[in-house]
Amino acid sequence: MSATTPTLTVHRATSEIGGNCIEVAFDGHRIILDAGSRLSEHDEGGSDALPPSLDVGLPTDALIISHPHQDHFGLLRVLPKHWPVWSGRSAEVLIRMTAALGGDRIPQEFRTYEHGKPFEVGPFKITPYLTDHSAFDSYMLLVDCAGKRILYSGDFRRVGRKAELVNRLMGRPPKNIDVLLLEGTTLGRTEAFPTEAELEEEFVEMFHNPSRHVFVTWSAQNIDRTVTIYHACKRTGRTLVLDLYTIDVLERLSALHDTLPRLGLPLVRAVITRSMKRLYEDPKRMNAPAFVDRITTSGKAMGGARLGELHRAVAMLRPSLLYDFTNKGVELGPEDAWVFSMWSGYLKTPEYQQVYAAFNAAGAKFTQIHTSGHASRSDLEEFARSLAPRHLVPIHSFTWDQHLDGFENVMRLRDGEPFMIQ
Repeated sequence: MSATTPTLTVHRATSEIGGNCIEVAFDGHRIILDAGSRLSEHDEGGSDALPPSLDVGLPTDALIISHPHQDHFGLLRVLPKHWPVWSGRSAEVLIRMTAALGGDRIPQEFRTYEHGKPFEVGPFKITPYLTDHSAFDSYMLLVDCAGKRILYSGDFRRVGRKAELVNRLMGRPPKNIDVLLLEGTTLGRTEAFPTEAELEEEFVEMFHNPSRHVFVTWSAQNIDRTVTIYHACKRTGRTLVLDLYTIDVLERLSALHDTLPRLGLPLVRAVITRSMKRLYEDPKRMNAPAFVDRITTSGKAMGGARLGELHRAVAMLRPSLLYDFTNKGVELGPEDAWVFSMWSGYLKTPEYQQVYAAFNAAGAKFTQIHTSGHASRSDLEEFARSLAPRHLVPIHSFTWDQHLDGFENVMRLRDGEPFMIQ
């Protein structure tokens, strides 16, 4: 007997942040929206554990990845190699780079989608909507099947450099949404989230002060933040010094988006350090010795020792880089500064506690300049009202049950619970 209506199953993420894995099934066909690893490796089964309710033996028309964060794609390495995988073009680049960093390879072949262009797999029509998030090339996904419409929000925000995309979608939302799968990462947080433009002004103020060097810690794949820091450097005449991995990320993405900062532009330099050189020459990891040679001989690169002589640099910093810099004679002093531009929880880790201790011992200034990669509660409420779904299915939060007020038509599912969309 054939099914007459699609069935939605959230295999994981109804009560946690990360590990997203969502199935839409109809008439013997199914698609999977994201297949993420769990954020905590201490969770039962480890971060590679498949959701218990996900049957990997069933036919799968497509696994569709919303964006290149591991809590949305990290299970690829343990899923069947023959599953067709879809993502944005830049997202595929970043996913494969992330895997190579850890010595892994993604076995599946990718097909890529584009903003606003529907594609079909089996009985499903999927329309990707480019959105604003701290991960580059992030999408919301609209699924049409058997007269029903499901919008998966993925992860999004309204404070980044693509906020207008979200505002535009809210102004002219897809009609007749039966189910909205809505992330709720920041529920419970009450502080206002600054915009990326406001962060740029903070960086400009920091870079204008007489500090000799400003060391900045941020994710190389957070392209919004890289652009923000580069703009602040241009406005203050400081040289932006990037490690090999960040240079590589920007170079690969610039092949698809030629407006991004990259080596070869004024004020951008590369620093070649021992740990990064070893990473890129390792055949089991990045396996790109020719890339190292090309950057080294570009005329735009320097060694760690040269950084200490450079006037008013803004230098990418992570724990391994600090070790490399100081080993090459770079001495921290009270005229230097460290800006932490990531989630504050990372500061509590032992490696960043050691970095903090080094700057504190040198009398250097410390500050945090950061914003959330996710929508605030008020933005989540406004987004839900604008789409007016018949059913709102909460996902991607530990605290939805304490924050359901302000949201209408909530269908509270549990992991692995099938929901027939009538």
